[in-house]
Amino acid sequence: MSEISRIFPLGSQALEPLWREVLGSRLRALRTERDETLAQTAERAGISPQYLSEVERGRKEPSSEMIAALAGALDSTVADLMAGAAQDLRRAATVVISSAMVSNATTAIRPSGQRPSGPVALAMAA
Repeated sequence: MSEISRIFPLGSQALEPLWREVLGSRLRALRTERDETLAQTAERAGISPQYLSEVERGRKEPSSEMIAALAGALDSTVADLMAGAAQDLRRAATVVISSAMVSNATTAIRPSGQRPSGPVALAMAA
C-alpha cells in the first residue's frame, strides 16, 4: 500500500509523507514532551517498546485499538491525536506542493531558451 505513493508521485514533485509516518512523528513528539522513555509509554499502552518504536518511525501502521491505547497512555484523545497529525500532514503537503511549484517554475524554459524571471516566474509558482 505505501509503495503506491512511492511509485506514483505526482509528476516530479517530492513525495508526500505517509499517514503512518506523520502519526508516528506525532506520537514521538507527545512522548518526548512528557520526557518519557519508549518503555514507560509502551507499558501503559500495553505494547512492547520495540513495537512502539516501529510505530513512531512509521514502519508499522497501528490498528484503531492500538492508536486509542497509545492516545490514552499519552493522556490524549484519539480525536486530538488525529487532529494534530492531520495538521502536520497538511503542513507537509503544503511544503511538498510549494516546492514542486517552485521547481516547475524554475525549470520552465521559454522558446528562446531563457528561463522566465520576475513576475512571470512568480505567477508560474502561484
